[in-house]
Amino acid sequence: MPTHPMPEFGSFSLLLALTLSVYTLAAGALALRRPSLATGDQTSSRLGETARRAGISTFVVMTCAAFALAWAAFTNDFSVSYILAHTNRDLHPAYKFSALWSGQEGSLLLWAWLLSAYGFVLRIRHRVDVRLSAYASTILSGVQVFFLLLLNFAAPPFAIQPGPLAQDGHGLNPLLQYPEMVIHPPMLYLGYVGFSVPFAFALGALMMRYPGEKWIHITRRWTMVTWLFLTCGIFLGAHWAYSVLGWGGYWGWDPVENASLMPWLTGTAFLHSVMMQEKRGMMKNWNVWLIFSTFLLTILGTLLTRSGLVSSVHAFAQSSIGEWFYGFILIVLAVCLFTFFKNRDHLVSENRLESLVSRESSFLFNNLILLVACFTVLWGTLFPVLSEYVKGEKATVGAPFYNRVNIPIGLFLLFLTGLGPLLAWRSTSIRAIRRNFVLPGIAMAVTLVGLMIAGIRPWNDGDDMHATIFSLMAFTLSAGVVTAISSEFLRGMAVVRTQTGKNLFASAVTLTHRNTRRYGGYLVHFGIVVMFIGIAGGAFNQSKEQEMGFGDTMLIGPYRIVCQSFTQDSNPNYDTEFAILDAYKGKSHITRLNPEKRFYNASQTYATMVANHSTLENDLYVIYEGKNPDTDKPIIKVFINPLIAWIWIGVAIVVAGTFLALVPALKPGATRTRQVPESQTPEVLHA
Repeated sequence: MPTHPMPEFGSFSLLLALTLSVYTLAAGALALRRPSLATGDQTSSRLGETARRAGISTFVVMTCAAFALAWAAFTNDFSVSYILAHTNRDLHPAYKFSALWSGQEGSLLLWAWLLSAYGFVLRIRHRVDVRLSAYASTILSGVQVFFLLLLNFAAPPFAIQPGPLAQDGHGLNPLLQYPEMVIHPPMLYLGYVGFSVPFAFALGALMMRYPGEKWIHITRRWTMVTWLFLTCGIFLGAHWAYSVLGWGGYWGWDPVENASLMPWLTGTAFLHSVMMQEKRGMMKNWNVWLIFSTFLLTILGTLLTRSGLVSSVHAFAQSSIGEWFYGFILIVLAVCLFTFFKNRDHLVSENRLESLVSRESSFLFNNLILLVACFTVLWGTLFPVLSEYVKGEKATVGAPFYNRVNIPIGLFLLFLTGLGPLLAWRSTSIRAIRRNFVLPGIAMAVTLVGLMIAGIRPWNDGDDMHATIFSLMAFTLSAGVVTAISSEFLRGMAVVRTQTGKNLFASAVTLTHRNTRRYGGYLVHFGIVVMFIGIAGGAFNQSKEQEMGFGDTMLIGPYRIVCQSFTQDSNPNYDTEFAILDAYKGKSHITRLNPEKRFYNASQTYATMVANHSTLENDLYVIYEGKNPDTDKPIIKVFINPLIAWIWIGVAIVVAGTFLALVPALKPGATRTRQVPESQTPEVLHA
């Protein structure tokens, strides 16, 4: 029989990684049952150290397995079933690399490899808190064992193809042959997998009845980084859907899109509510279950793409692997419930809510609304499964359901984004409320009146009335939130300028350095507002479809589209038909657009390549839908999508704000030079 050295090396690496992870779990658990770290018992300490080193070695071995699969892809080793199914000889090298996570087995290998990488970082940083890190390391190894059991027995990525060796592969799914798909899945998985670390710390802290809030301080950066990765992954996916799927939108409430959104919602709630625990010793039970739920939702999201439970353009082929995930979710939930009820007396709040008009109440409402949104998305996603179980037939809910429920939720969250910074901890006086709400209130009133004068009047829009109301409210609330954030920042700058005598720019830099977490958070909120502005533009979308031969013209909105030609081309990977269109605005030529329809030879499937001219005002989005067989003319569909670019700008601002919040604050021991009411400049001088 022929030998396959690299696949065999990969299979051996996965088996060795499973052995190491089982040892890390068993030895780590045994060491933690003894008082070694507290009493200095050398035998148990050595056992715990060997468990830590085995966990570190798991990352090295998993890297070897990932390298083996990449090697097989780049060397066209079609003896490996996975490589045969997801690559071909003429596939671009970048997409050969992305093929590693385009199928079920490869994506599970990516999950396990990233988990080992996070575990590696955790274990080399164990001196931050040795005993807590030991608990987290052991719990993380338990998660690692589950995924390595899948890779070794349920979905092996190095399975050898029976029969004679194929000369070429079946090719990568055409939808995935797009630059963003080289980075979108890794970003999404970095977020999914990363939430395993704060979960492990939270569960470990509860198991050992960890005193104080130090576990939150340790995991805050972990949570922020993983939340950032998940945010980038979600919006890279939205941009991919907008650029590749060719339906004119970026979010369709697809079940797999929903699966990524749900842990993002609970993770966002956790990032807000932990501040309540840090500053006031409140919401301890809430925070523990938020991070437990976030981890469970990442596993549920991984399940949804693999079990055939729901239908999605993003899902992998249906398989029996879902039964493994059901079992794992039940085990994790049982462990969480047992640990919580055993140690819940350790989670007693140190303070209570003193006033509904306070920073605490705004965080509480924020959390409740985020959880309502998450439950709505979960209900809509699983409704087909529930309806089939109850009625025997599968019923689905579409975008109207999600929009009807989540648009009001989104608007209320936008309102809270501006409200929170204006409120003080414990209680806010009536005088402070009046003073802090004057400018945002004026900004909202001026914006509302200005938009109505400009012609945005819901009562004139017939069937689009609800969409117009949403946009009008979103623009109005956005003006108030931006004003609230700006006024808080300006007040802080004025205080620093009074203290130091610096100019405004230098005062702004000093202020930001004093509390990077706070002002990074403000920048994130500003980015969310910018994204809402981009989303609100959807109420004014236009579209038109038309056959266009040589010299034909389409008029849509302010644009005139002229067909100059349509032609064909070929390369070894695909054949393509495309139109050559000139776009004019008034008498000015603004761009040339080349929408395509491709036929991929290896997979024998079609894909659409959108042509898009994007400006801050709107996107001119053009699709080549193929030829009419009766007239032999191309069918062109054109969308005008206002303000779409602001969504991607908002995401960039969110990323910048998160990075700023991760930067250590300057001069944490700074003292006051004069008394300033906290409600006027919250925490400016407490950094």
